[in-house]
Amino acid sequence: MRAVILRVCHSCDPADLGAVKLNKVLYFLDMISYAHHRQAVTGATYRKRPNGPTSDQLLFLLRDMQERGEIQVDDVDYHGFIKKHYVALIAEPSGGLTNEEIAILDDVIEFVCRRNTAKSISDYSHKLPWELAEMGDVIEYHTAMLLFPNQPSPKAFDIAKEGAKEIEASQSAGNAVAVASLADFRGRLLAAAR
Repeated sequence: MRAVILRVCHSCDPADLGAVKLNKVLYFLDMISYAHHRQAVTGATYRKRPNGPTSDQLLFLLRDMQERGEIQVDDVDYHGFIKKHYVALIAEPSGGLTNEEIAILDDVIEFVCRRNTAKSISDYSHKLPWELAEMGDVIEYHTAMLLFPNQPSPKAFDIAKEGAKEIEASQSAGNAVAVASLADFRGRLLAAAR
């Protein structure tokens, strides 16, 4: 988690990062990683809170990082509200994250910190995993799949129709049906869903 926090702080202008967004970066990083690889990057515990999921470990780790001189956390005025301002004081550790974890993290940083406000990302985090938990309860990692749309896109239907037409034409011609592997077909459908 330390490596993740330092990368987030180095990647974001402090004006684009506050407590809400930092919590959401951690949450989406772990949930997306779990959904794809069945393993979270930080392994943090997330709880349902009014502004979305928050990490049980984050405040303690930030305090520890401040005491060690790794990060500076200030309260700043933000349109009449108090906002946390995070600045990394040391370099990102090398080898703390895999290339794949960094790729996911960078995508999450882009989405959470640059494409959303604290309010919009807080609202966005109120998806099914958050809805299923009671206020204050742990949001379980196995609910990560609920973050992803489970309805096929129109493009996925078009690809399936094309495949069916190819099979039908081949059968009508009396030819043996030659189809791509199931993995290739699923890959085409997943690409269409994106």
